[in-house]
Amino acid sequence: MSERIRPGERVEVTEVGPRDGLQNEKVVPSTAAKIAFIEALVDAGARQIEVGSFVSPRWVPAMADSEAVFAGLTRQPGVRYLALVPNQHGYQRAVAAGCDAVAVFTAASEGFARANINTTIAQSLSEFRGLAAQARAEGVAVRGYVSTVFACPYDGPTRPEQVVPVVEELLAMGCYEVSLGDTIGVGTPSHVERLLDAVLARVPAECVVMHFHDTWGMGAANAWRALELGVRRFDASAGGLGGCPFAKVATGNVATEDLLYLFANAGLETGYDLAKVARAVRGLAGLLDHPLASRVHKALGPV
Repeated sequence: MSERIRPGERVEVTEVGPRDGLQNEKVVPSTAAKIAFIEALVDAGARQIEVGSFVSPRWVPAMADSEAVFAGLTRQPGVRYLALVPNQHGYQRAVAAGCDAVAVFTAASEGFARANINTTIAQSLSEFRGLAAQARAEGVAVRGYVSTVFACPYDGPTRPEQVVPVVEELLAMGCYEVSLGDTIGVGTPSHVERLLDAVLARVPAECVVMHFHDTWGMGAANAWRALELGVRRFDASAGGLGGCPFAKVATGNVATEDLLYLFANAGLETGYDLAKVARAVRGLAGLLDHPLASRVHKALGPV
């Protein structure tokens, strides 16, 4: 075990299943089912959770009921309920829905920025600077996302030096942390090392979140390498839900259950109850058109 991974250390896991997980589903759960899923995950220990996104329902129809989801939640103290916003209009919708934390998103590759948010990286950052300033004035926390940190479905491999200035810009405008997304799930531990060697030379580790997809089954291995390099913040999706409407080769996010199992057996603290997460997944699984994390259910038995 690396000397930098010490039993008893705290690792923060942001649950992204209700937004990043469900946004690509062919069968969209009802508003009530989404609320039940979110509340079950909070009961399981999630202290930062993506609830929905205020994007055009024409582009992401699965998130069309985000206002209703926020309105129906019984919010718990000490929990940050996040909403993704693409622009000022989305931010205004989020605030009207009662959000006190939003996430803005751009990319490290121009091809994905154009496909995902219909703008250049520089233009997106320019708009987010104004949004972040307004959010600070209104007491709304802002999180940042950078997609395609290892490779882009349109532009090919991404160099670490493409990622670093985008992260620095997002932190400079007031984002409290920045999530680095392996959008199409092609990263390996050696990619993680090269990226974090560059990023952590310029940015404090406590501001960096790693967001892995499991296309090649590398999510947990990549998380472990990031741990060895000093990162203690991760995104994960209950049941391995996920994908991206603008990256067809992307498969699910690394499963929350996989990371919790990995971290627990390294003696790390997350604040989650793994059995309760599996129960939340089981409650949702019957509503979708595919199984979720069946290996977890087999390993844990009835939950």
